[in-house]
Amino acid sequence: MGLRRISQLAVPLGVVGIIMLLVIPLPAQLLDFLIAFNIVSGLLILMTAMYVKRPLDFSIFPSLLLVFTLFRLGLNVASTRLILRDGEAGKVINAFGDFVVGGSLVIGMVIFLILVIIQFLVITNGAGRVAEVGARFTLEAMPGKQMAIDADLNAGLIDEDTARTRRADVTSEADFYGAMDGGAKFVKGDAIAGIVITIINLVGGIVVGAVVKGMEIGDAVQTYSLLSVGDGLVTQIPALLMSVATGLIVTRATSQGDLGSDAATQLLRSRSALRIAGGGSIALALIPGLPKIPFLIIGIGLLAIAQKTPADNAEADEAAAEEAVAALAPSAETPEQLMASMRVDPLEIVLAPDLVDLVDSASGGDLLDRVRSLRRKVALELGIVIPPVRTRDSLDLPVSTYAVRISGVDVGSGLAPAGQVLALGDHLDNLPGTVTTEPVFGLAGKWVPAEMRHQAEMTGATVVDRASVLITHLAEIVRANASRLLSREDVRTLTEALRSTDGAVVDELTPALMSLGEVQRVLAALLDEGVPVRDLARIYEGLTLQAKVSTDPDALVEAARGALGPAIAASHAVEGVLRVLTLDPLLEHQLVESLRLTDSGAQLSVDPARVERIVDEMGRVMHVAEEAGISPVLVCAPALRSPLRKLVTMAVPGVSVLSYSEVSGPGLSIETVGVISGAAAVAA
Repeated sequence: MGLRRISQLAVPLGVVGIIMLLVIPLPAQLLDFLIAFNIVSGLLILMTAMYVKRPLDFSIFPSLLLVFTLFRLGLNVASTRLILRDGEAGKVINAFGDFVVGGSLVIGMVIFLILVIIQFLVITNGAGRVAEVGARFTLEAMPGKQMAIDADLNAGLIDEDTARTRRADVTSEADFYGAMDGGAKFVKGDAIAGIVITIINLVGGIVVGAVVKGMEIGDAVQTYSLLSVGDGLVTQIPALLMSVATGLIVTRATSQGDLGSDAATQLLRSRSALRIAGGGSIALALIPGLPKIPFLIIGIGLLAIAQKTPADNAEADEAAAEEAVAALAPSAETPEQLMASMRVDPLEIVLAPDLVDLVDSASGGDLLDRVRSLRRKVALELGIVIPPVRTRDSLDLPVSTYAVRISGVDVGSGLAPAGQVLALGDHLDNLPGTVTTEPVFGLAGKWVPAEMRHQAEMTGATVVDRASVLITHLAEIVRANASRLLSREDVRTLTEALRSTDGAVVDELTPALMSLGEVQRVLAALLDEGVPVRDLARIYEGLTLQAKVSTDPDALVEAARGALGPAIAASHAVEGVLRVLTLDPLLEHQLVESLRLTDSGAQLSVDPARVERIVDEMGRVMHVAEEAGISPVLVCAPALRSPLRKLVTMAVPGVSVLSYSEVSGPGLSIETVGVISGAAAVAA
């Protein structure tokens, strides 16, 4: 059986064995072994507590505290059974009763009571109080620590794995101190139980010896009192060790070394303190009546240690203080510092000072959590990882205002008044508040007090909290500007990730046929048209085939779209039906004939009046379709798709233009809802 398997079974079997101690009589030899194991285990736990660098490194301690407390109580029961039944409890208890206390009942009782007082009144009470305060402070500080971790993550100072580890540490720390607060109660109960069991052994032993076994009162007192005191000592000593370990654990601050190393470093770091203490010890030796040798030895020892202590400890402290003062003084900035200050964040949320509560988890703010969820949602939806969103406040913004910036440029702003919610509906006139327009969909709404939420819902309005308004606005901005957020480094990261699964596709395309810059331009163009780039392998396959023929940007984009054709069509279909607008064949032929190649790609060379008629007709058809609850797409010849899209989307925003090669796929039905003829729209 392996060591890992043995360790997994040791504690469960040990707990079962402890339960058996309470009901099954033990031979004296086995009891000696268990008592010795109890004492050594207490010493081991104490040493471990001294050598850990932080409390969480000994996170199992609260559970060990409970197990060993139960173990000691089981030993008490087993030893009491032997003492009262046989008048004998093994060699360990006899040794403590005879040798340790000199066979004297008075000395034994005094030593036992002193140990109990030290444990119960000093160590246990102090450790319990420290554990209680530590648990309360840790729980109160937990939201602030979580917010600091989220702020570092959003600022890009740490990655997701580091943030996850630090959050787990914060949670584990709170759980540990909460467990220690309860574990300290076991130590206190153990001390009380030790007193009660010793008294029971003493009184019960005398009664058994005098009444049951017919012993003289003096002999019964002598025999059973020494056994009872010995039994009390062999259990109180490991209990005292556990109490000291508890105190060390709950008072231990996180550091880079163990307790001994830290104590030696910090106690012996000051030469002046050692000299004063040594001189004071020698001065005490000069007082008449006090023993001179102990104080002289201690004083000379401290002076010798002071002589060997590096003098640069104090000097280092002074130097550090001088450096701190110098750091506060104005100084010439280095080029590196200036470069860091010049850095422009790719994406940031700027909040007015009164909106900072949105990111303060202590006051219920969850904006940072929602931003993190949005990053994951966008990654799954568009296939890109948006950069970390920096969140900061600014005194330049008006009250209750937020702004979203991309590369330092404002791309959107809105309101999120503190203590209010946004109600969207048509019957809000009777509600107090400020009339506004929802920033994403342009819906009419009103900011109403949060306590009026129920009344607003009773009118049939949709009520949205402030963080949801901001996150919805941010999500729309990210989708609309996804191509601007896709950096060259992002493309490299995506390509390397694809290489791990489809290495042949990547090796064939880049850098042999296309550079990362050219790939970035194609992906940005797809994102501009609302096409996700999640299926990067298929996109690269399409680009590879086209790049062998031509590297014209429009042709590359069309090749990528052709590779994603079924997915693009499916994204616009509703329940398997794709509703389309088509061009009149004559008009489509004329537009194809008017195509001209320019430096910026293919362009339509059409009379402006003709273009205006086409756009107007398309706008009317789209309006009619939208009133019917339909969102059709415009379908045309592949060569015509790109220039026609550039022409149409400027006048009819939101319309999607697909080529004939894209409107195909298994299980997809095509339904024509209109035909654009160039003179009038013919409804299908």
